[in-house]
Amino acid sequence: MRIVQIIDSLEVGGAERMAVNYANSLAGKIEFSGLIATRNEGLLLDHLNEKVTYSFLKKKSALDLGAILRLRNYIKRNKVELIHAHSSSFFIGVVVKLIIPKVKIIWHDHYGISQNLSARKNLILKLSSFFFLGIISVNQPLKKWAQNYLNCQNVIYFPNFIIEPEASLSTFKLEGKDGERIICVANLRPQKNHELLINGAKEIHEKFPDWTFHLIGKKFNDSYSANLFDQVKDKGLSKNVFFYGAVNNVQDLLKQCEIAVLTSFSEGLPLAVLEYGLASLPVVATNVGEISKVIPSPNEGLIIDSNNLSQFVDSVQKLIEEQGVRKLLGKNLNCFVNQNFSEKSILQEYITWLQSLITFAE
Repeated sequence: MRIVQIIDSLEVGGAERMAVNYANSLAGKIEFSGLIATRNEGLLLDHLNEKVTYSFLKKKSALDLGAILRLRNYIKRNKVELIHAHSSSFFIGVVVKLIIPKVKIIWHDHYGISQNLSARKNLILKLSSFFFLGIISVNQPLKKWAQNYLNCQNVIYFPNFIIEPEASLSTFKLEGKDGERIICVANLRPQKNHELLINGAKEIHEKFPDWTFHLIGKKFNDSYSANLFDQVKDKGLSKNVFFYGAVNNVQDLLKQCEIAVLTSFSEGLPLAVLEYGLASLPVVATNVGEISKVIPSPNEGLIIDSNNLSQFVDSVQKLIEEQGVRKLLGKNLNCFVNQNFSEKSILQEYITWLQSLITFAE
């Protein structure tokens, strides 16, 4: 098979990381593995395997003729058989299919607000789905939504998976004291509910003044980010809550921490929790999306109700006070993630699924 992954950017995010993961994992396993960024490059470019054939389209608008021609030429030059389009990059894939009808398209849905799918309407996507050979959903609600709303019969659920970094990239030392750090990996968006984390940090600071919180994720020049910075300052937490922005070496930073948290209002199946497991960190996370599939019981981590401050504080306090519990939960989560969200098992299912679709289509 000859497959190219298409994604809007290579900035640090869940969909972007999965596009890179698929491209890297397929390299050496199939005849050709490629990756195309349409609008922007980013930090994840550093993680791309040298065996992956990469191109940047420099797309400026939805119907950028130059970008469409560059994609067409890439597909012809590399004899691409199948486009694996992630998130909103499906549109340029459909446009090129109209030019090269024999190329096949699958669409990968990474939509992260799966609690409110009834309000999700997208006419362009609905029309484009007539051209999809198949659809991959990252959680079961998205699969049901695609089956009911879109015009493609071949819909499958594949969970996200993670890949152990091959080599450590340049890293830096986190603020705070060794052995007393709590980390959260989440871009600064409203659905990630950093307010809960900051309010919890205030209460934790009063009981455990040496423990610090470290927030990893892209900063946006918007009111949400500005409000978070103001809250930290107003609560006197400037020496206890630190913002680092997007990084390309999450695993290196996780190794410097003792506890990991995720306080989201809404999630799909978050890569952050898989990364926490890979690093053998104990986790406190809200019970949203498919987090309970990664943390299925109290043996793998502590799940709390969405936006429940008292549960958040109590859970973090338990992990601070009980080092043995921390180590046990981290070890158990690591085992569970490796057994159920490994590159090997999911990639084999993916290849088998594609082969069956292509055979049927022919």
